[in-house]
Amino acid sequence: MESHKRDLIEFMVRCDVLRFGDFTAKSGRKTPYFVDAGRFGTGAQISTLARFYARGILEQLAVEHDVLFGPAYKGIPLVVATAMALHDQHGRDVAFCFNRKEAKDHGEGGVLVGHRLRDGDRVVMVEDVTTAGTSVRETLPILQRAARVQPVGLVVAVDRMERGTGERSTLRELAETYGLQTCALVTIDEVVAHLHNRPIDGRVVLDDALHARVQAYREQYGAKG
Repeated sequence: MESHKRDLIEFMVRCDVLRFGDFTAKSGRKTPYFVDAGRFGTGAQISTLARFYARGILEQLAVEHDVLFGPAYKGIPLVVATAMALHDQHGRDVAFCFNRKEAKDHGEGGVLVGHRLRDGDRVVMVEDVTTAGTSVRETLPILQRAARVQPVGLVVAVDRMERGTGERSTLRELAETYGLQTCALVTIDEVVAHLHNRPIDGRVVLDDALHARVQAYREQYGAKG
């Protein structure tokens, strides 16, 4: 495994963003692990995370794009910080926007904040994690109502490698349904392989018992391709 992937996994553990226990995902599935980017709470943390995203977009996504889009709410700080990291670390000045949960009914109104989308804009979506693809399916129509944009990519921090509506993974389904290039900074298999019985700052977050629960969950919900 590449060193930057190990660094990201340990960084998420230290920030208490990657946790193991008993959780309910947005999809409604009971899951023994959870990735919650809403727990990044300092400038240093979000700046560090954004550098991982910027690197992933440039090295793994490999698709031409004009705009980054972050679905509300967790996608808002992610997309802003990632746009800043692309500029500060890589000299790339990329537009960004995000949506409101409720339409603004005064001033210029609307549900999008930031870059004013134009016909032909190539958009990459920035998410923390995608389990069932709900937020992507909900927010892409918002973008396409604003302008004739081209959704070209989706980047997530962790690929949970779970089934979508069929047997294939959610990321693969989204790629095929919407014509997106997709990438994950790390996969759940990489997370498990790195953390199993490995102390992080003297604490083992994925012991044998939790590892067995994750494996059972993967057997039940894991994608077949």
